[in-house]
Amino acid sequence: MRSRTTSTTVPAAAAAVLLPLALTGCGGSAEGSDGNHVTVTIGYQSKTINTTTAGTLLRSLGYFERELRALGKREGRTYDVKWQDYATGAPITAQMTAGKVDIGSMGDFPLLINAARGKQLGRPTHLVSVTGYNLRGGLNTIVTSPDSKLASLTDLKGKKVSTSVGSAADGTLVRALQRAGIDPDKGIEKLNQQPAVGASALSAGSADALSQFVAWPGLLTFQGKAKAIYDGAQLNLPTFHGVTAREDFAKQRPVVLNAFLKAQAEATDYLNDHPVAAAEKVAKATGLPAEVVYLYNGAHGISTFGPAVKPQLVSALMKDVSVLKSAKLTSDIDVDSFVDDQYVKKALGTSYTKRLNTTPPAAASEVWPKGAEKTTSFKSPAELLSYVDKHKDGIRAAYVPDATTGTLWFADKAVWVADGDRLLPFVAPATAKKYVAAHGGARVITYADALEQAS
Repeated sequence: MRSRTTSTTVPAAAAAVLLPLALTGCGGSAEGSDGNHVTVTIGYQSKTINTTTAGTLLRSLGYFERELRALGKREGRTYDVKWQDYATGAPITAQMTAGKVDIGSMGDFPLLINAARGKQLGRPTHLVSVTGYNLRGGLNTIVTSPDSKLASLTDLKGKKVSTSVGSAADGTLVRALQRAGIDPDKGIEKLNQQPAVGASALSAGSADALSQFVAWPGLLTFQGKAKAIYDGAQLNLPTFHGVTAREDFAKQRPVVLNAFLKAQAEATDYLNDHPVAAAEKVAKATGLPAEVVYLYNGAHGISTFGPAVKPQLVSALMKDVSVLKSAKLTSDIDVDSFVDDQYVKKALGTSYTKRLNTTPPAAASEVWPKGAEKTTSFKSPAELLSYVDKHKDGIRAAYVPDATTGTLWFADKAVWVADGDRLLPFVAPATAKKYVAAHGGARVITYADALEQAS
């Protein structure tokens, strides 16, 4: 997969807000810069919206270009930024190890492959910051077609499952199958496919299920092309996306990396302070529905955004190594030497400790009314349903947290359980049935019945 390359010369920053989606040729890197002109190449994934604070949103806001404009003014030189858009992290790693991308963003499993390839090829890289994360693993989901009879992991035995080998979604699939007592190598027929190809395969019936990362499961579910059968948060293992930089670039251009990390932190603050506006910006840039972007990046979304490198994320990264080794995708990886938070600590100064100690917001039910610039939160799913029932024609999207994992999901796509007067939503049928089995009198009901009971 090759990328589209566009060039924005600072201070001519007007072009910085343009976010083309097509994928074409590659550009150069800071290596080819002369003394008065420095080119910085950023690899990002526009539709992997968990990386948006280091990619799509950051680019649309123009914060990095602004930082470089100020830096160039102080230094008496011009900075040129090239943004390269990819579908997954693998081609970003390929371009980084070829010296053609300076800074990239990708998920946790691709980050480890990035570390391994960089060391192997003599182009070492380092994890320098985090973009978005979910401490339970809710960023990855296994879905099947809407009319499929598959309802649990055990139903996947002998079936064709599409995923991107080496991705965080593949890691979720492997671990989930192992916990269900299914050999991930022999128990299913794994199809190694790009997310878009896998989505098409699911729709065409050539794949029985799809295990993918943000935002594909939510997008397909929102479009009515899929339904969830496994919520990655059931693993209760952190998953995240982060920023990786070439070691030689970081040493040669520390002020540029510093500018990038400052800009990323500011983009993070913008997303957290203006979640609806941020979702609209990302939607406009990517072509994704804003309702899907908000599912992941909203005020109570599946993803929490913060640049600090949290210890629990590093610990999760260490546990991921064994999954990649068993798949023969890497050998041993020295995670401690790969993680290097010195740059983000310097960039954020005294605010770093506060960001490090920030905790995800509590799960909440939310409604996005049509035409509104902000959402409305409710104390319980039942209160949300009551509101939706009274304003059916005025709802843009309604979100509810899974009763056991807290993973946000579309209210009309959730599996609903009535337990006396309580109405409880679940992402997947298996978790709903597990709850019902443990609570006498509880029963699975339709969304329409849930609305009626709430009213």
